[in-house]
Parts: sequence; C-alpha cells; structure tokens
Amino acid sequence: MDSRTAAVAAGTLYVVATPIGNLRDITLRALDVLKAVDLVAAEDTRKTARLLDHFGLSVPLISYHDYNEAARTPGLVVRLQQGASIALVTNAGTPGVSDPGYRLVTAAAGAGLRVVPVPGATAAAAALSASGLATDAFVFEGFLSKKAGRRLQQIQALASETRTVILYESPQRILALIEELIAAFGDRRAVLAREMTKLHEEFIRGRLSEVLHGLRSRPEVKGECTLLIAGRTEAGPSSWEAAREDLRRGLTSRSKGLSELVREVAHSHGLPRQAAYAEALKIKAELTTSDSGSDSIPND
Repeated sequence: MDSRTAAVAAGTLYVVATPIGNLRDITLRALDVLKAVDLVAAEDTRKTARLLDHFGLSVPLISYHDYNEAARTPGLVVRLQQGASIALVTNAGTPGVSDPGYRLVTAAAGAGLRVVPVPGATAAAAALSASGLATDAFVFEGFLSKKAGRRLQQIQALASETRTVILYESPQRILALIEELIAAFGDRRAVLAREMTKLHEEFIRGRLSEVLHGLRSRPEVKGECTLLIAGRTEAGPSSWEAAREDLRRGLTSRSKGLSELVREVAHSHGLPRQAAYAEALKIKAELTTSDSGSDSIPND
C-alpha cells in the first residue's frame, strides 16, 4: 500500500483539529491525515497553507467558510462519493465547534459517507481544564448573538444554569458582555482565558466585577477570549435576609438612588441584580404604603 494513503480511506471526510496557537500542539495523527488526503477544505486557505508549509506538507486546498459553505457542500459530498478523501479544518481548533463544518459533516453523514474525527485542541476544553471552576458538568454556548435582544434572551436563560458556563467573545466586545452578565448573573466567580498556548497566555481569575476591573485598566484587550462563569448556586435564606435588610436600610435612609443601591447590594451578597431589583421594588412598595405621608423614595 502507498505510504501516503495508508493514513486515510477513500470516500472519507476527516474532521481535523488544528492548534489554537502553539503549532506544536498538532497531533501526529493530524499530520499523517493532512499529508495523505486528496483535498483539504479550509476556513482560510492562506492560514492553512502556512500551517502546512510549516510542517513541510503540500496538499490541494479549497476554501470552506461561513459565506460559501452552502454552495460548496454539495460539490464536496460528490467528490467524497467519487472516492476522494477530504480533511476539514478551520483556522484554529476543532471544526464545527463555533467554527464552520457542521453543514458538511451533516451532509456527508446523511449521504451515508464515513466521517472520522481527528481530535486535538479546542479552546473551550483547554480553558476549562485550567480554570479551577467545576468541570464535572458544563454548558458551552460559544459566541452569543450580536443582536441585543437575542443576546439578552440567551444570557437570561443561562443565568439559571447550575453548570459552569463557557462563552467565546471577541476582545472588542468582552467588556460589554461582562457588564451584561453581572446584571443577569450577579457577581459570580469567573475566569477569562486569553491567548491560550501563545506567548502572552493569560488567565484572569476572580469575581466578574474583578475581571471587568482588570480589563478596564488596560489600554486595550487583545486576543480571542474564552470566558468561564461559575454555575448558579441557590442563595441561602441568610444571604437574602441580609440583602433585604441592606435594601430596606438603604431605601429608608434615601442616601442613594434605587439603581445604585441595588447594584451595591447585589454585588455585596453575590446575588443576581435583576432579582435584587425586584426585591427592592417590593420593599419600596411596603415602605411607601406604611409611610404614605412622607417624601417619596427616590428611584435613581
């Protein structure tokens, strides 16, 4: 048998994970497959060409990304049916995991073709393994919607998760995302992983507010970000009892506006801001009813 084709089978789609930063993280099996296939379908052919060149490989490339996968998929399936072996790769990490690939894998499997994973690096697993947060159960959401309404719905749904939550975000939007998370989740423990496996790899640990403060102190944030948030734990009766007392005291003294008071109390007790706000409105109504002759309690 030709040594070049020994690593692959005809008519097979190989889903090949590539490094997320450090090129030495590629597996020996991935190199064998990339060397032997007839074609590599790549998210960015220029980046994949540099990867192949680094390892001395020369393989035909075809672009396969979010904007052309619908048009390209049928032709790639035909080539597989004709006996070609194809490797599917993305710019970094595992295809299909917040990257292009789902459509081709689904079409190939639906056509009865063999689909073989060649596992390797993925940012979510790498970040989780070094996070120090619970790893026995987690939920991976990837990139949230850029549309404000849809993103808010996603965040609100995740707020009740008791499992560790894993999100991807761009450096340009990470600050705004953390602000939204604090409002819905409360000030939970979190870890921000940045530039993993690269020279400037960094893990920022602490409460969400502490991570946010650390990022705000920088001129800019660089590198793709993986954010992990601890799952929700039921706030004990003592936590809510103390929070209610602080809300009642603040509303009675009228030293702060309602929004500022709720923000401080939610942060202090690690409670979701929306829930604390609802509780503050109840207490405010009770105080207003019992002291209707006094000046109104400020809203802001």
